[in-house]
Amino acid sequence: MQSLLKHNTFGIDQSCKALFEPSSVEELKAMLPQLITEPLLVIGGGSNLLLTKDFDGNVLHPMMKGIEILPQENGTALVRCGAGEVWDDVIAYTIEQGLYDMENLSLIPGEVGASAVQNVGAYGMEAKDIIYKVEAVEIATGNDYCFSNEELHYAYRQSIFKNEWKGRFIITHVTYRLSRSFTPRLDYGNLRTTISEMGVTEPTAADVRKAVIAIREAKLPDPKVEGNAGSFFMNPIVSREKFEELLAKYPAMPHYNVDANHEKIPAGWMIDQCGWKGRTLGRAGVHSKQALVLVNKGGATGKDVVELCNAVRRDVLDKFGIDIHPEVNIV
Repeated sequence: MQSLLKHNTFGIDQSCKALFEPSSVEELKAMLPQLITEPLLVIGGGSNLLLTKDFDGNVLHPMMKGIEILPQENGTALVRCGAGEVWDDVIAYTIEQGLYDMENLSLIPGEVGASAVQNVGAYGMEAKDIIYKVEAVEIATGNDYCFSNEELHYAYRQSIFKNEWKGRFIITHVTYRLSRSFTPRLDYGNLRTTISEMGVTEPTAADVRKAVIAIREAKLPDPKVEGNAGSFFMNPIVSREKFEELLAKYPAMPHYNVDANHEKIPAGWMIDQCGWKGRTLGRAGVHSKQALVLVNKGGATGKDVVELCNAVRRDVLDKFGIDIHPEVNIV
């Protein structure tokens, strides 16, 4: 058995039968006959993963590296990245190269491959806004595929890889379309306030990245100190009718417009209103600075975290009539 302790940021010590980490497409294809003899779990950096038991099969961690800039016309560039590149390292590199539109997504943990599966997002931006194409290998055949953004059915924290195509493909590379001109996006959360507090009046992309990192570090725990997977729950999107019903009860409720018929309500705010912020249940707890984050208080099992998750969900459902759903992949 192979320990997965170092392959999940919750710090849960579970195992699998074997761990495979190919560094190239050719290496991956050579491994496929052996990989598919057992159930298969594909992981990235383990920052969106909760292990509740040993995995009775093989685990694959694609480790393809490399960042290639492909110039385009109309003031854009395509940036092709290996699935195993650290997401935040790519953002730092592209800003240094004068390429923009990723800065609001700074410090989101994980790797490039996961960005295309999970459609990661923060501060008014999502990966789908910049993904140009995704390269993948079909597990059953070993055939290469290349998908356009439109083919991947992106929605809030969703893609076709999480739904109809779950378990069918292994992502090897993601290409992003970035801009050579910078336009700051500051109208989400307290980003504009933070920029102002920095004494910056005309922010650069580096300034926005610095502000995003400061905000995230102030409210999110370091997994090396306290095991966690970042935001544990997705922010629910509700109907206009449900939103107006809740707003009448809670006039100070934060919210974000999605479209004419839907509004997004922060799950962290609802969890806080239920009195869960800073509370523990056994060896798992809700983070004291950000109620959206569940943490391993020391020695927690995946089942401990699931028990806490279910208790939080019940209370939110009872108080607000909304069932919040985990963003984290529970195995």
